Amino acid sequence: MNRIILLIAGVSALGLYFAVVPLVTRTYQRYRGRKTIVCPETGRIVEVQIKAGRASLMSIFGTTAARVKRCSLWPRKKGCAEECVKEYWESAPEVEDYRADKRKPS
Repeated sequence: MNRIILLIAGVSALGLYFAVVPLVTRTYQRYRGRKTIVCPETGRIVEVQIKAGRASLMSIFGTTAARVKRCSLWPRKKGCAEECVKEYWESAPEVEDYRADKRKPS
């Protein structure tokens, strides 16, 4: 009985390692850091940081649900619709695309 439980635990651990961990890591790398963008609401240049940890954990369930962590317009514009997340991050290419572009000869 103990061997069956250990086998199930081992298979589950391998599944997490090869399926979930790469997905979470890739999503975290995509959303981390600050990005300078044009605010779709005000038209001003702003610096925005996304809650990368939340977005990466939500990617397990098939949705990123990214939220703004910091914005240079806050606290004045705090509570905005956060359209910048949908406009700039959702259409951005994945991390692998950036690496592939660097390997291509010019």
